This record gives sequence, structure tokens and C-alpha cells, in this order.
Amino acid sequence: MVQAIPEGVGNIVPYLSIRGATKAIKFYQAAFGAELMALMPMGDDFVAHADLKIGSSRVYLADEMPGFGSVKSPKALKGTTVNIHLWVEDCDAAFAQAVAAGAKVIMPLTDQFWGDRFGMVSDPFGHIWAISSQKEDLTPEEVMRRSEEAMAKMASPPPAKKAKPQKKSKPQKESKKDKKRKKKGKRG
Repeated sequence: MVQAIPEGVGNIVPYLSIRGATKAIKFYQAAFGAELMALMPMGDDFVAHADLKIGSSRVYLADEMPGFGSVKSPKALKGTTVNIHLWVEDCDAAFAQAVAAGAKVIMPLTDQFWGDRFGMVSDPFGHIWAISSQKEDLTPEEVMRRSEEAMAKMASPPPAKKAKPQKKSKPQKESKKDKKRKKKGKRG
């Protein structure tokens, strides 16, 4: 009997629309250690479908196809409405690898109140990747308490800065036009 869900594929698989899918495959291999599981090319340098395995998860992608529906790439949208959360054993190494491959840092890696080390990068194709490793096992109550503490810190105004003394302004020199006007005024 044929399995309804293919072996090794989760119930939900992100499907990325990309302007430049061939380059994206190479980037994801360099940045995240992606393994190409399947590829359906369509003409020269155009990808109709690709199946990548990153860790134990799958990501599908294809070149943007404006004539075939409403799915657009982040480049076409001038932004994205989604980010991809990537769990890894060593987020510092994974984050550095992604940046070295050409990703731009959106949010530097930091230890977060919810117990993860977490940061975000944008790939060269406009997709946002949240990269994290769990550092602490916390109860929902501990996360809630820490969340409230973190939000209170964010809401409190920053410490007041001492005002710098104002520099005394130098008197402005009279322009040639102003001097001519004064002369005409005295004669008149």
C-alpha cells in the first residue's frame, strides 16, 4: 500500500517561491548544509521544483512563476510574510555559517527569556530564517514570568542622559549684499 505521506517528510513542508532558485539551492547547501533530494528543472537555469533536506526536515522551492497563480517571491513582494524557524544543535556555528555564505543579520544571536539562543538572518533571496538552539528546559510559568520581566524592561524608559551644554554661536559675518543694502539705506 502506498503511504499517504512520503517516508521522511513531515506533515507540513514550507514551499518557497524564489527568484533565482538555482542560486538559492547552492546558497542553502552552503549556508544550512542542505541536501538536494529531488530536482525538476524546466529549461535553462529554471527550477520547476526542488526538494531539499535540512537536518531532519524538508523544504521545497521553485522559481517564481508569475503566470501560474498568486505565489510571489519576497523580491516581488518587497518583503516576506513568513519566516522559517531552523532548530540546530549549535546555533552559533549555524548562524556563522549562514552569514559566511551571504546571509544578512536581521537579529543577532542572543540568549532569550524563553530559554533559547536565537537570532535571525535574511537569505539573498529575501526569506527570513530564525536560527535557534534550546538552552534551558522551562515550565510555562517560568517562561511567563520571564516574559513579563522582559516586557517590563522594554517598556521602561531608558535612563535620562545629561544634556550637553549648548555651544555659544558666533556672530554671523555680514554678507556683501547686506553691506550694499546698508550703504543704500544711509544715502537715501
